[in-house]
Amino acid sequence: MQHLERITIHSEICHGKPCIRGMRWPVEVILDMFAADMSIAEILEDYPELEREDILASLNYAKLLLSGQFIKMAA
Repeated sequence: MQHLERITIHSEICHGKPCIRGMRWPVEVILDMFAADMSIAEILEDYPELEREDILASLNYAKLLLSGQFIKMAA
């Protein structure tokens, strides 16, 4: 479960959507950037507050959700 500690869920941040490190960066926005054909390098260049591990965590989180695996999040 690589980098999943970077995914946080707080009811007061982005309406409880899974986000990157408690910031207002929902996982779905990262996935939208990939859907818009942005590379990891382009995302990091445009958004320097993000780290490569944040992007990998977003992809891993989405993969686990789609696979139907249980994801235990830290409180």
